[in-house]
Amino acid sequence: MTFRALVLNQSEDKTVTHEIRDMEESELPDNGVLLNTEYTTMNYKDGMALMGKPGIVRSYPMIPGVDVVGTVASDGSGTFTEGQRVSVNGWDVGEAHWGGMAQKASMKPEWITPLPDGISNQQAAAIGTAGYTAMLSVMGLEELGQTPDKGPIIVTGAAGGVGSVAVAVAAKLGYEVIASTGRVDTAGDYLRGLGASEIIDRSELTEPGRPFAKPRWAGAIDAVGSHTLANVIAATQPNGVVTACGLVQGPDLPATVLPFILRGVTLKGINCVHESQQRRAQAWDRLASDLDMAKLDSMSTVVGLGDTPEVAAKILDGQIRGRVVVDVNA
Repeated sequence: MTFRALVLNQSEDKTVTHEIRDMEESELPDNGVLLNTEYTTMNYKDGMALMGKPGIVRSYPMIPGVDVVGTVASDGSGTFTEGQRVSVNGWDVGEAHWGGMAQKASMKPEWITPLPDGISNQQAAAIGTAGYTAMLSVMGLEELGQTPDKGPIIVTGAAGGVGSVAVAVAAKLGYEVIASTGRVDTAGDYLRGLGASEIIDRSELTEPGRPFAKPRWAGAIDAVGSHTLANVIAATQPNGVVTACGLVQGPDLPATVLPFILRGVTLKGINCVHESQQRRAQAWDRLASDLDMAKLDSMSTVVGLGDTPEVAAKILDGQIRGRVVVDVNA
């Protein structure tokens, strides 16, 4: 049987090319569980992979797509039932293992998470790794004692995939949310619609700042890294909690220990790629109850497999707001 897939290849001069072509099921690796893929997403990593940026794809040829949503076609492990709705997020899929930008996918059973009722397959793709990471970030705040009554929280990169879901979830849980974005004029109404009570320009945080600043927020969800994260930490209230899950600005952290030893600030890292299935299931169950699906739909756009190269360029240029779902059968 054949299926359509977007395939990346690299030439001897390191130029990365892409094509949509028909493949045979026999070309897929034998990972134990065959999936009928319905949706994937366009994440920042996917954009980097399609645009040939170094450090993402480990080997070629590669089918990108860090998210896979669909149904089980067959399972040699006996873990899942035929037709069961499932999602795959992380596990280096789309980087070291063939991912979701194809109508079929072969996955190891330990990579697969059953989807809860109340979330459709398209919505599960819209949530994807970004939304699942946002939920892990909110859970990280809660588990370290952050509650809405302690004061506002800031979400950086708020108009992006992680940020949009984080704003929506935190607002529904009762947090006062400050949204930081580089698109105040164009994304302000969008972020207020998701529940943000205040919008600030990211320029307030992106430049080198003071190692110890006036307290402005009780907690934070950061998807940016570098100077932004350092400035967020510097302005966190005593005993506040900051979660870090991204490095769009950079992987460095030009900060000092002052906020940690003088205010008792806690910095918690969020590792979404290799989380346990128990933790993943907990996060997806929380998303089913704590994410307003109408708001998720409002932040989501659906495109076809052939649209992905154009969307990849836009996401790297910061032109994409919210979540982009890829219908692999369109």
